[in-house]
Amino acid sequence: MPPNRIMRIDSEEFRAMSARVLEVTALTSRLNVLPFDDEAGKAQLFELILGRRLPPGVTIYPPFFTDHGRNLELSERVFINQNCTFLDYAGIRLGAGVMIGPKATLITMGHPVDPGERRGWLTGAPIDVAENVWIGAGAMILPGVSIGRDAVIAAGAIVAEDVPAASLVTGPKAGVRRQW
Repeated sequence: MPPNRIMRIDSEEFRAMSARVLEVTALTSRLNVLPFDDEAGKAQLFELILGRRLPPGVTIYPPFFTDHGRNLELSERVFINQNCTFLDYAGIRLGAGVMIGPKATLITMGHPVDPGERRGWLTGAPIDVAENVWIGAGAMILPGVSIGRDAVIAAGAIVAEDVPAASLVTGPKAGVRRQW
């Protein structure tokens, strides 16, 4: 996986990344309108998006979104449900047997907090998800997070820190703040 990144937006690297984003967006647009049972068409487009064939036993239900594709490493028996987004420029690794619920989002890139730097730079760090992890519907995994083997990320959780193996992570939880 690529190391932590800081990229200047007016750089050659940024221009190359932007060109790849446009290419992959066109490919995922085609993927996401295929008939669900067109296995050959989906396999061909996933190979173009990822730069290699899907490993054995990998299941991905479209619609599927990624900004780069080539830095998304999928192991055997990974399951990705509908409407998931992978912003993988800084690298995402999914270990064997990982299950991801619908509308989950894994993001490896961001911007500096400082307003003076925000429009000039991108920051990023890889995401590493160990074997047999379950990421629930609508969960969001942020840059630089590692998730340990057998962990469960609850639906709707926002994960900004590493998760130990064999643990359950929840939150934020909605709650009544006032009534009228």
